[in-house]
Amino acid sequence: MIETKSHFLNEIFASSGITQSELENIIPKYKQVTFKKNDYLLQQGQVEKKYWFIESGFIRSYIIDTEGNDITFNLYGAKDVVIDYASMFFFAPSKENVQALTECTCWEISYEDFQEMFNTINSFREQQRGLLVGSYFALKEHSISLIANQAKERYLHLLKEKPHIVQNVSLKHIATFLGITDTSLSRIRKEIAKE
Repeated sequence: MIETKSHFLNEIFASSGITQSELENIIPKYKQVTFKKNDYLLQQGQVEKKYWFIESGFIRSYIIDTEGNDITFNLYGAKDVVIDYASMFFFAPSKENVQALTECTCWEISYEDFQEMFNTINSFREQQRGLLVGSYFALKEHSISLIANQAKERYLHLLKEKPHIVQNVSLKHIATFLGITDTSLSRIRKEIAKE
């Protein structure tokens, strides 16, 4: 039997109203997996059939634009959920590539196990809805920021909200996520260091 009280996923579900007895049904549905640096969790054109909570390491999702450039779409670190919602729930081929930036330890759940718990455990369903809404608002905020905010503001926001990402992910990936060149990002970082 899995010890749920000290389990990493207990932290993920702790504030969601899920009871200890429900956790004893939920946690065994997740499987610990490791990814090496540069491994793909999902590639463009595949349909996602599972998703992951990150225990350790860093992951990014990226797309290839019309000119063949590699553009970082999202950056993930510990305790983040990594999922392409449209692919998983609408069975659509993914438009993203999801790749480990470092060695990663994740907890993976299949679509079938997810559906079973979503339909039978109310508090799990509410927690998952909360994750979906949170992801939607983060995506919308980032999209608006790319249009409405100066590059320096976008960087400072990322630094405030996800300092672990800024400290551990390459400037090249951070720059494309922020919609700027790595040269511009270097200049912004120098400006901030002088302030």
